[in-house]
Amino acid sequence: MQGAPDVRQSRFGKWPRYCGTLSDSRTLLLQHLLWKASANLTCILQVTVANVLDVAGKPKPKRRSGCPVSISLEIFGDRWSLLIIRDLMVRGFRTFKEFEHSGEGIATNILSDRLQKLEAHGIICTEPEESDGRRVNYRLTEKGIALAPVLLELLIWGARHTQGGPLCVIMEEMDKNRDAILAEVRRRWRERDSTPLLPRFDAEVVENLARKR
Repeated sequence: MQGAPDVRQSRFGKWPRYCGTLSDSRTLLLQHLLWKASANLTCILQVTVANVLDVAGKPKPKRRSGCPVSISLEIFGDRWSLLIIRDLMVRGFRTFKEFEHSGEGIATNILSDRLQKLEAHGIICTEPEESDGRRVNYRLTEKGIALAPVLLELLIWGARHTQGGPLCVIMEEMDKNRDAILAEVRRRWRERDSTPLLPRFDAEVVENLARKR
């Protein structure tokens, strides 16, 4: 078989007929099948490469298992990622500086890494600051705000089983009004309302809440 391929129609679909003489229909069919197999293999290789490489072109880490919980924890199950999501969702944080001074003591290099990781996984995105286009604000995506029920459950569980005190009272009220809380979180996200839904969780704030009881 020599020459350039020429796509023709047959009962087998579209197939490339090469210039030259084909001895019989079996050779023609074999040629057609080999051509299709080659095209399919190319597609498979392209998908495989896309799955192996992340958005930065670096090899993706091998997943521990196919369990949805395990896969989710690989994205935001470290010490810091959920705190960043918390600050975006209920504390109204938008800037790198706000995350840095959140009171959790996160180092700037770790903060940069987690922000990049969350953005790469489509949990957060960046948008230019309205007053200064050189600066960026961080914002949850639709995929990110969908974690609101998960974060609410963690807040309630943590206050109820590990802390108690005045914060537990606040979380109990949230527990009784889950639907309203989740609706308000989504409204603030949709309207870009950065008003904090919850206070800081440092010792001074907890002490003040205790005195007000």
